Amino acid sequence: MSDAMSPVQDGEAEHVRDEMALCLSGGGYRAMLFHLGALWRLNELGYLPRLDRVSSVSGGSITAATLALRWDALGFDGGGVATGFGKHVVEPIRALAGRTVDEVSVAKALLTPGTVSEKVAGAYRRHLFGDATLQDLPDEPRFVLNATNLQTGALWRFSKPYMADHRVGMVREPRVPLADAVAASSAFPPVLSPMRLELDPAGWDLEGRGELHEEPYTSDVVLSDGGVYDNLGLETAWKRCRTVLVSDGGGQMTPEPKVHSDWARHAMRVNFVIDNQVRNLRKRQTVEGFKRGDREGAYWGIRTHIGDYGEVPGALPCPPEQTLRLAAEKTRLKEMDDIRQERIVNWGYAVCDAAIRRWVEPAADPPAGFPYAAAGVG
Repeated sequence: MSDAMSPVQDGEAEHVRDEMALCLSGGGYRAMLFHLGALWRLNELGYLPRLDRVSSVSGGSITAATLALRWDALGFDGGGVATGFGKHVVEPIRALAGRTVDEVSVAKALLTPGTVSEKVAGAYRRHLFGDATLQDLPDEPRFVLNATNLQTGALWRFSKPYMADHRVGMVREPRVPLADAVAASSAFPPVLSPMRLELDPAGWDLEGRGELHEEPYTSDVVLSDGGVYDNLGLETAWKRCRTVLVSDGGGQMTPEPKVHSDWARHAMRVNFVIDNQVRNLRKRQTVEGFKRGDREGAYWGIRTHIGDYGEVPGALPCPPEQTLRLAAEKTRLKEMDDIRQERIVNWGYAVCDAAIRRWVEPAADPPAGFPYAAAGVG
């Protein structure tokens, strides 16, 4: 793999350890719920306490941050299964999915002081994270919420030990509100972006300063959705972990025979093309890395055909005509009814199960059924 094609792009040396990472992609509520289903199945298989790192972007960061904040309350049993997963992770995420955040935040920003991203952060604060900061995350596993620094064009990483941009430097033990970090990670352009952080230039670490370690890069940080740089949240996991599990709830750009010429809609179309190419490149890098043996693990996506995993005993019935309708759900933070929520959760659960039992742990017992049996996938 050439340097131009490598997932390692942010200037740090690659030091691969015998560790396991889980990557959660962007994709609004669609991805948030799809990943919830995947986590549900991983929990049943006892995989959550085996994770060393969870790297996420956008909608995936909502799910990851919810899991992280409630980690100590999950109540893992002797087999590594979190008995409190339903109460502490499923219920709050589904409650958020029943509320519209994006349109409401835009309306509030038009009528009251503050930016759209600040209103989104406020919604996350009220409904999920309260006054928690990055220091309320667990030490293990390491949760990394990824955003894109629009000033430097590099990845911006939020975590408990530090937040950093390799071109600027590192702030250790940041006390940034968790709601703000998730809002930055999910500030998908152009409507919810940017998210601005005001920082103390004296708060940066003295070591490891980048070539852009100067104001305003160190005082007024301008961030956008992590998917602008890496829609799979892959980079920070791939460079460090031997085993990488990738859950991709991202959408797919649809053909548009008559492209608009006005600047707003034309700019959005161009953005879709760029986003589509970034996602496809990262996916190819992941799959080819598995094939070459660079890494172990599995990839599953919301547009995956479950039959592509071959004969997986006890795989749940997921007709592609039904799952593709779920994959077509728009990338929004918009209220979903219960049945749509349940079907997306079921689909994430089922395809994660097939991927894990095909490529990672073939001897694992098959699931008893969908989490929401009456809903199926369509």
